[in-house]
Amino acid sequence: MAELERLSWYQVRQIEINYMNELVGRFGKITRLRAIGIDEISIRKGHTYMTCVSDLDKGRPIWIGGEGRREEDLDLFYNVLSDSQKKNISLVVMDMWKPFRKSTLKHISHAQIVYDKFHILRHLGDAMDTVRKQEYRRVSEKERFFIKGQKYTLLSHKANLDIKGKQALKLLFKANKRIYKAYLLKESFGKLWDYKSVSNAERFFTNWKSQLKWSRLKPFYQFVKMIERHWDSIVSYCNPNNKVSLGLVEGINNKVRVIQRRAYGIKDQVYLRLKILTAFLPDL
Repeated sequence: MAELERLSWYQVRQIEINYMNELVGRFGKITRLRAIGIDEISIRKGHTYMTCVSDLDKGRPIWIGGEGRREEDLDLFYNVLSDSQKKNISLVVMDMWKPFRKSTLKHISHAQIVYDKFHILRHLGDAMDTVRKQEYRRVSEKERFFIKGQKYTLLSHKANLDIKGKQALKLLFKANKRIYKAYLLKESFGKLWDYKSVSNAERFFTNWKSQLKWSRLKPFYQFVKMIERHWDSIVSYCNPNNKVSLGLVEGINNKVRVIQRRAYGIKDQVYLRLKILTAFLPDL
């Protein structure tokens, strides 16, 4: 465009910034909120973050700011809301990051906090992978043949594997019963979020963790302890009043990551913020 219109790169960039500001001003205003999602976005390598808040009913980010993922960074978002806007928020989806929880309880203690399913399942995937590594070190060279190179096969859902992947699992499970046990537990845990009552979800979790008895799966014991510490904000999703599409939360986060990759190298945080916010808005 710069060459076609005989404009400098800086002029084209300023035109884009003006357009994006117009979009945000017209379509991106924060109005009535019911359910919000909170996450951090990585700005560049070296653990540099900004905090991102999304309106889960409208399916788009509404605020990106702060200088990290600290309690005071999320405070900045809550401070721009009116008392009535805060009062209307009844549901907050986040990961298990303590500063986000502390800020939320400080500003909207009445809201129900729900921990994001996909963040929890990543911890379960880490437990599965730790078992794989431990077993690789423990078994003989002959048995290692079946484990080697199967990290992503074990982390995948069986339904998503091709014939080659399923065959590799079959051979691995025949050779190593401990990995087989861990995989079955990993695959079944996701059913927790299918329950529509807290009592049924609690019964499921009790039965699930009882299967760990005598299993020697230490990483899974550690996972259970983590779940028990955060149980109230995990099982709260099973309350019918707290239903929200957790897939939508993950979808927003994934789209933001794609935008970040495309904008790799951009150091102007204001510009990056506008790129993310306007990616979810209609054109003028």
